[in-house]
This record gives sequence, structure tokens and C-alpha cells, in this order.
Amino acid sequence: MKQTLHGFYTLEERIFYVLVLFGGALTLLGLAAAHRMEQMGHIITGMNNRVVWGLPHVFAIFLIVAASGVLNVASIGSVFGDKLYKPRAPLSGLLCVAMLAGGLMVLMLDLGRPDRLIVAATHYNFHSVFAWNVFLYSGMVAIVALYLWTMFEHRMNRYSRAAGLAALVWRFVLTTGTGSIFGFLVARQAYQSALLAPLFIVMSFGWGLAVFLVVQAAMYAWNEQQLPEAVQRRMARLLGVFVAATLYLVTVYHLTNLYYARQGAFERFILLGRGDPGNVFVPLFWIGYVLLGTLVPLALLLVPRLRGSRATLAAAALVVAGAFSLLYVFIIGGQAFPLEIFPGYTASSTFADGTIVHYHPSLPELLLGIGGIGAAFVLTTVGVRVLDFLPQDDFAPSPAAQD
Repeated sequence: MKQTLHGFYTLEERIFYVLVLFGGALTLLGLAAAHRMEQMGHIITGMNNRVVWGLPHVFAIFLIVAASGVLNVASIGSVFGDKLYKPRAPLSGLLCVAMLAGGLMVLMLDLGRPDRLIVAATHYNFHSVFAWNVFLYSGMVAIVALYLWTMFEHRMNRYSRAAGLAALVWRFVLTTGTGSIFGFLVARQAYQSALLAPLFIVMSFGWGLAVFLVVQAAMYAWNEQQLPEAVQRRMARLLGVFVAATLYLVTVYHLTNLYYARQGAFERFILLGRGDPGNVFVPLFWIGYVLLGTLVPLALLLVPRLRGSRATLAAAALVVAGAFSLLYVFIIGGQAFPLEIFPGYTASSTFADGTIVHYHPSLPELLLGIGGIGAAFVLTTVGVRVLDFLPQDDFAPSPAAQD
């Protein structure tokens, strides 16, 4: 029920403006941090000539990978015809575009010369996976925009399944490209693996669905509505499957590395802290990702005594937190480990041979990453307000509304 405040704004409208201002403030902080780094140089960050992808890249990769996975909700409804997921397809598409925009904002502003973006958009080196991604990201936005048009325009509804199938195929290619950025990077032995492409695809499923569940819960609470119980159970089970599949592939990735003798030192560094007992990667991996980001959510999602709407929301939030932990270990840890330039030979110089890099993220880096989340938040909030993106189920009023 809408309540008029001071004769001008309803309570719902006031909440909307507060949310936009909040998201806009986060975005401005991110832009200010990027401007500061542009003025002062990367000397004010924790990055150096060995750790060149810092905390902003953790945020950017999460947003881009989750943007691909969040569209899985729309694919289940439109492409595979699941009626419980079909009402959620428009919100899924909106989140995809918003998160992709936020992730690319962070990525572009963290490159050091965002003014030279026009060069990247007009001159392509097709031997580089980065050049492929220029087309993959822009194509993703175009296809999802077309997909949303077929959902909202009744005359175009008959093309919705075809557009959804195109988006499904494209996001598989996009996430494969994102994983291949690392998989083809032969200069970093921690990354080079053919398993990274399927791993990124499966990670996108779980992370995207977790983000969707958090946003959906917030929207329903905002509108004083309650998600139907059947939908809650289905989506909770699906998230549990994706989380378990991600853990399986992460385990296979590390076991594969352990099989190769040249990767043994790196795995002992990441998993056990050998060579640098005080590193943050070991607790982030075992506690942040494995325990809090995987095992606890699986218990909340799959154990009958623990299941429920609050447990599902808590599990989704923990999955998101675990995703950041895993990406930090993967991206930063992979660069912190010393690079073996000539395998099988001993190379020596006066500059940091065989030493582990200690990276400490700075406040501007953190603010830039948060700014990308703020941009995605603003786009989502405005999109939900302007267009009808709220899933249309047979709503049950929330306990608060009943009171």
C-alpha cells in the first residue's frame, strides 16, 4: 500500500530516490578513485610490475562472469520452457546488462589509459583474446537488448525463444573467452590450463544465480511481496547443484596442477602457504571459499532442517563472498608466485629472482571496484522502476504487509 509523504512522494518513491542516490554515490566514489589513480599513477596502488592485475580486476571479473551466469535464469524459462523461471527472464536480462556494464567500467578505468579506449575499439590484434572480447561483450549487450525487446513487445513474443537461444550460445562463448584470457596466458604458469574455460562457465552459473536471488529477495521485500514457496525450493536446489559443480571443477583444476611436477611448488604455495607462511591466500581459499563460500551454503540449501527463504538468501550471499575469495586467490595469487621464465634452467639477476610478491590493495583500488557495483546497482534500480521487471507470480503478501 502506497503512503503519501508530505503530499509529494509516496513511500515507494522515496525509497527509490534513496537507492539511486546511494548507488550514485558509490559510482562517483569509484570514478573519483580512478581519476586519482590517473593523476598520481599506480604508485598509489598496491600494484607493481609483477602484480599488474589488482583488486579492481577481482571486482571486474566477478561482475562479468556473474553477468553471463545470471542470464541462465532467463534461458531456463524461455529456451527450456520452465514456467517457474519464465516470469524471471526480464529481471535476468536487466541484471546481465547492468553487471556487464559495471564490470567493463572497472576494467576500462583500471587499464591505466582509459582515454585510449578508442584505439582498442578500432585496431584489433586477433591473436589476442582481449581483442575477441571487444566483440563478445558488445555483442552480448546487443543480443540481450534484443532478447528483452522480444519479451516486452507482444508482437515479438514469438521470437523470444530464438533470441533466448542466441543469448544462451553467446554467453557460453563470452564466458569461454573470459576464462581463455587466463588459460592462454603462457607467461603465468598458475593460469595456463584448458580447464579454465569450463570452470568459468560453471562458476558463472552459481555466481549469477546467487546474485539473482539476492536482488530478487530485495525487490520482493521492497514491494512487500513474498516469493512463492515452490519457486524458492526450486531455485535453492539449483543453486546447490551449481555450487557443488564449481567445487568439483576447482578440485579437478588443483589436482591436475598437482599431477604436473612443475606446478607442485605453486600448489603448495596456494594451498599450504609453503614459501610464504604468512600469505592471505591459504585462509581465503580454505575458509573464505571452501568453508564459508561452498560447504556452509550447501548445508543451508540442501539440508531439510536448515532450508527456508532466509537460509537461501544467506547461502546466496555467502556464495557471492566466496566468489570474491576464490577470484582473489586465483588472480592475485597467480601473479604473486615467482615466474619461471626458462623451465629446466637456472636464471639469475639482481632483481627479485624467485621471490614471492606481497600485494596490499589500496583504498583507491577498493573504491574503484565498489564503484562498478554501484553502477550496476543504479542501472538495475532505475530499470526496475521505469519498466516492469518484477517477476509476476501468484503473489502471497509478506508478513509485514499482512500486519
